[in-house]
Amino acid sequence: MGPVRVILRLVSLTLLTAVLFLGWLTTRLSALVSASAAARTHRFFLSTWSRLSMAILGVRLHVRGTPPRPPFFYASNHLSYLDIIVLMSQLDATFLSKKEVAGWPVLGFLARCVGTLFIDRTRKSDLVRVIAEVRTRLDRGQGVIVFPEGTSTDGSEVRSFRPSIFEVPLQAGLPIHYGSLSYETPVGCVPANLSVCWWGDMTFGAHFLSLLSLPRIEAWLTFGGEPITAEDRKTMAVDSQRAIARQFRPVVGSLSPHGQPLESHP
Repeated sequence: MGPVRVILRLVSLTLLTAVLFLGWLTTRLSALVSASAAARTHRFFLSTWSRLSMAILGVRLHVRGTPPRPPFFYASNHLSYLDIIVLMSQLDATFLSKKEVAGWPVLGFLARCVGTLFIDRTRKSDLVRVIAEVRTRLDRGQGVIVFPEGTSTDGSEVRSFRPSIFEVPLQAGLPIHYGSLSYETPVGCVPANLSVCWWGDMTFGAHFLSLLSLPRIEAWLTFGGEPITAEDRKTMAVDSQRAIARQFRPVVGSLSPHGQPLESHP
């Protein structure tokens, strides 16, 4: 069943993406008439694609808490490319990512299509441009999502946040909304910290095929409570990281037959 499942899911994802992408392209003319209409159609196609993609991949999403209403600035821990799909299914937002992602095969193309903002972290001057673009998105009634760890991890903990990215909400006068992500796989499957979390020197192709072979994935998305405010970006980064770490479910790999997590970290 494994190879058949992989092939069926790969074909289904390809067809879904192609059909919705063509549909999305046909609505781009609406941007010439109404910016609000263009934003609604963009959101519709992204939400539809992400929800159907999760269904194809066998992702069962468990949501806790209340998602923020746009416009907002949202910080999350980062585990996998699957994070993008999960968050897009629940939030009307665009992503702020490092510039290198734009050049990645497949993922870079998809990131550009969904309207991701890219920042060159090696140039401090690029913050000025990014802040202006973020404010434009917020003025359009969108949210902005960031992964302040700077990279995806194995899910054993929430790593320290890079404070530079918090200059954006600080300058824009925005509080930090936050949330956490976690994943689990069924007993007998490759543990989630290896099959779902994408980190270290894992190659995308091999990892994605492994993910496609999983019978199902339990995804946990927990939204935080009161948004975080601070007078400087370092405090903002530390407070946000601690708030997310407090509610974070460590990725422990597989579920036992009784639904209890099994520790699988090396």
